[in-house]
Amino acid sequence: MVIDTLKEKLCINKLIATKRELLQVEGDMIVPDSKPDILNTICTSGTVCLYKKEILDDKVRLDGTINTYIMYLADDEKDKVRGLNTSIDFSETINVSGCKEGMSEMTETKLKSIECKIVNGRKIALKANLEVEIKIYSNDEVEIIEDIPNIDDIKILKEDFNVNSLVGMGETRVYAKDTLSIKPEDNAAEILKSNVCISDKDIKVSYNKILAKAEAQIKIMYLTEDSRIGMINTKIPIVGFIDMPNVTDENITDVNYEIQNIVMKLNSAEEHSVYVEIEVGIKASVYEEKQINLIQDLYSPSRILEFDKRKITTMTNKRNSKEMKQIREKIILEQNENDRLLDVDAIPIIEKESKQNGRISYEGNVEMTFIMENASAGVNTRIEKIPFEYTLENINNAERTNADLDIEIANQDFIIQDGGVVTSNIDLLMNASLYESANLNIINEIQDTGERENEDYSIIMYIVKKGDTLWKIAKKFGTTVEDIVRLNGIEDANKIMPAQKLFIPKYVKIGTSNRAPVMANG
Repeated sequence: MVIDTLKEKLCINKLIATKRELLQVEGDMIVPDSKPDILNTICTSGTVCLYKKEILDDKVRLDGTINTYIMYLADDEKDKVRGLNTSIDFSETINVSGCKEGMSEMTETKLKSIECKIVNGRKIALKANLEVEIKIYSNDEVEIIEDIPNIDDIKILKEDFNVNSLVGMGETRVYAKDTLSIKPEDNAAEILKSNVCISDKDIKVSYNKILAKAEAQIKIMYLTEDSRIGMINTKIPIVGFIDMPNVTDENITDVNYEIQNIVMKLNSAEEHSVYVEIEVGIKASVYEEKQINLIQDLYSPSRILEFDKRKITTMTNKRNSKEMKQIREKIILEQNENDRLLDVDAIPIIEKESKQNGRISYEGNVEMTFIMENASAGVNTRIEKIPFEYTLENINNAERTNADLDIEIANQDFIIQDGGVVTSNIDLLMNASLYESANLNIINEIQDTGERENEDYSIIMYIVKKGDTLWKIAKKFGTTVEDIVRLNGIEDANKIMPAQKLFIPKYVKIGTSNRAPVMANG
């Protein structure tokens, strides 16, 4: 007979699989008739846009494009520096063992580099190197037995667990638009390069909604009609609302921003501006901290109860942290006299992660591409690296802690001094998301298969073995922890020793009802 139980529901967001893949995306570009031939490429820049993701059985399909700008040296005496813009489309299927249709994902895509090979003066072969990290989650609702009301003498062993239960997931799509002004004296002819990234991420919770706020940090280098180079460096606000019933400001919220499309074009010369439109997908997962008193074992001295367990894995001790790390370094940059610094592209790259002694440590480099202009030598680039270290302190169970570190460049400033000495001031915003994995044993249905056989003893002697607890002994002989403690004068029910002799009493019914249940720990 199946025993009726009282149950509560727990929503589990379980990490099923993590896959990091290096992708090569290739394409060709034909130089438009309006542009001069290519003599040599100077630098490339690009932004990855993921406009479609599909989760299949053991596979994830990604569709996107890389919005690419190529600055090149023209094979033309009149125009020294010119720019090209193209899109490299890709559709990739990545094998991810364990994922199934209907599961959720978090995907982070980084553009590592774009290689240009000049096929001839009118054609370029492009090869983009992408690093894709995919995390697959299953969202399962689990029923946990909270109480068993219909058996008078049932003995229950419980243990407290703190878990992070999923409140809900939601997403939205927003458009960040703006018209960016350029200097009135500049008649922009074409865009030479652009960089777009999302920074200053923040959330606010109110009225069953999540307000996700961020900024699109935009850098545009452009060429004027009279062959001068100008820069736009600005930010466009990103604001999106996600409906989320039952969310509170005490919940922990993970938010992922993903650029899905970019439109960037010069307005007419009279307007002196650039129109920018960025389509951003925002996805949120919300967790609440929940304490559950989970049944680990049970028995009845008078009835034969049978049950089975299954193991689930969930999150516990989830938290997010933000910390600013400052880098103040001087580097020697080989340069020609009268070089002018146009721009610096800085990218933080983590090279190594280690966990030990309550710490999670990271080692990496800030890779910087300096773009320089010289009146006689033209535009050229130089690459330098500044190493950095960062440590998350006071991490309990560091070896078992899952940590995701997202690094934003909050501020950067580079000053070139005499002799090619560059003073580098870089502020790195370290966004860390941490949690531990907890394995829980969940009891499924409980069967009552009848009465225990009536033993013919009243008291027996038992010698304690290694690994014994009073709970295990009481369950084995169909008695109670309370009766063993009382009969043997035990002061601490959690302390028994191997080879200790214990008198084990028989469980006896009193009247027509059984003894009251005893909550035990052991």
